[in-house]
Amino acid sequence: MEIRRNEGRKMLYNRVKGAMAPALFSESCGAGIEPGGDTSLQVHTLNNEIHKNITRISIILSHQVRAYAVSFELKILLFVHKLNSQISSQMRFYVYVNRCGFSLLMYGFGSKKALIEDFASTTLTEYDVLVINGYLQSINLKQMLIALAELLWDQLKIQRRTPSGNSSKVQQPFNSRSVDDLLAFLDGPQVEGDECFVCVVIHNIDGPGLRDSETQQYLARMAACSHICVVASIDHVNAPLLWDKKMVHTQFNWCWYHVPTFAPYKVEATFYPLILTHGGTTQSVKTASIVLQSLTPNAQNVLYGCVNLFIIPGMPVNNLYTICRERFLVSSQVTLNSHLTEFKDHELVKIRRHSDGQDCLYIPLATEALEKLILEIT
Repeated sequence: MEIRRNEGRKMLYNRVKGAMAPALFSESCGAGIEPGGDTSLQVHTLNNEIHKNITRISIILSHQVRAYAVSFELKILLFVHKLNSQISSQMRFYVYVNRCGFSLLMYGFGSKKALIEDFASTTLTEYDVLVINGYLQSINLKQMLIALAELLWDQLKIQRRTPSGNSSKVQQPFNSRSVDDLLAFLDGPQVEGDECFVCVVIHNIDGPGLRDSETQQYLARMAACSHICVVASIDHVNAPLLWDKKMVHTQFNWCWYHVPTFAPYKVEATFYPLILTHGGTTQSVKTASIVLQSLTPNAQNVLYGCVNLFIIPGMPVNNLYTICRERFLVSSQVTLNSHLTEFKDHELVKIRRHSDGQDCLYIPLATEALEKLILEIT
């Protein structure tokens, strides 16, 4: 029995010791629950020691907290300033890499807009620079290529090395040219040597206005032109998934630089409310188009018929089956139901119960989005 009693005391002692702060059981405290003694007396002594240790804690006043916060903020500012100075000291090297045929891609936490614009204004003074704000929701790619062609054409006129045989073709208005013709002009042998260059600065090449596959393909072809050099930035963690191996190593020919500026996204963030409130149409059309590409041709025809019918929402399922069968889109109700199930899974079609108890279908898109979707389908 005595052995069991001692074991119980040891277990109690270990529990109390583990629950209390380690400092309370240090030799400097001189207090602790020891087995074999009066437990109530030892607990009272321990409580006194705890009270003494609490009274020794110095209370930090509010002005001291503010002073610590200011000093910590100053340390952060000094660190960021030192980091930006190190990045700025490499700008001449960036120009050298750019002239060697590489495109510069800046990544890292923080807005890189001010850094890249400072780079363009201080070290790219010998070239014409075109700035593209990729964080905008919509960007006209052809207008961008037209502006590049006009800048290059101005340089060609200054150099006065335009071949006389091509003068009539070159003087053709760029607005009337196709995108392929503009890219051919930017990559054409109009100049002997490498005197004529146009630098394209693209803030957020992974932005919402440039994120689709077709635009990235055209940007890659533009970057591969002999008279174009590219300086771009990315912020999305999955941005490299926009490009394949050929685009990365052959067309863009990226040279990656980690430039964490820790600067706030003041300019870029101002456009996100617009994207959230007014970007639903474009985003919904893009999503619907992507889903359409995964559907069978027959299902696409059914959805095309649904879009034309649902300009006025609220089509009963039975009426839809009759119309689709008359147009030879489906052969049975089962086929139509399978298509509608797929449409509902992708949220292209939704069901509402009408006041008369019938299930009515409608497409949850605005009229503008429906018109764009029709153009995408056709």
